[in-house]
Amino acid sequence: MQTRRQILQILAGGAAFAAAPGLAGEARIGRLIGEAKALPTIAQRIDFISRALRGTTYRDNTLIGGPRSAEKFVVRDDAFDCVTFCETVLAAAKANDLGEFERVLRSIRYHDGNVTWRERNHYFFEWGRHNIENKTCRAVVLDGAVEIVKTVTWHRELGRRRFAMTVIPRAVLLANKARLASGDIIGFVSPRTDMDYFHVSFIASGDKGELLLRHASQSHRRVVDESLERFFATYRARYVTLLRPQEASAESKKDG
Repeated sequence: MQTRRQILQILAGGAAFAAAPGLAGEARIGRLIGEAKALPTIAQRIDFISRALRGTTYRDNTLIGGPRSAEKFVVRDDAFDCVTFCETVLAAAKANDLGEFERVLRSIRYHDGNVTWRERNHYFFEWGRHNIENKTCRAVVLDGAVEIVKTVTWHRELGRRRFAMTVIPRAVLLANKARLASGDIIGFVSPRTDMDYFHVSFIASGDKGELLLRHASQSHRRVVDESLERFFATYRARYVTLLRPQEASAESKKDG
């Protein structure tokens, strides 16, 4: 079994290399896990950890592997895209220590925790489905949700995938804002026919109780808090989906 030093991978200047000890990143994640684990709910731990990571750099392509190259399990806290930000925060919020964090992150990022390129949750639809199956999250479906079907081809090496998606129209979501909770994961369905989603974020609450997105933003090039309504006004997303992170059961903790 690989050690944390072996699996910690850092991208520098666009080139991937293995950091020898990788202690800086581990220390930061470990410190946040330690400080957050006394908080009684996973929503509070997600809020605490994600808040501490605001300002972190946005970067695409932070994972290592491909259809014809070896997949490497990447742990980093210095740069995220929208999905790896959610994965890292969620794993840290569910973990009691670094070893558990790595195990949970593998189970979130990869189907059944198998670290191979084919088993990586490339499409967020499959990310959500697999993380409902493993009880990391549950779906939140509001009255007025509808079903749409997408045939996606964004990753050519994976072939065509047909997804029947239960989605929440924008007007329904905004009319039911009181049912959203801090720490919920919101996925914005892509208007493109060949993609499932175009963005993913946590829901957070502002100082006056307003709903915010806390996300790794490509346009801002960092992790930021942004008004949910302003985001909708800018990007005009028609549909979203909601996932609510779940506490680890006593049985799953024992099994881990």
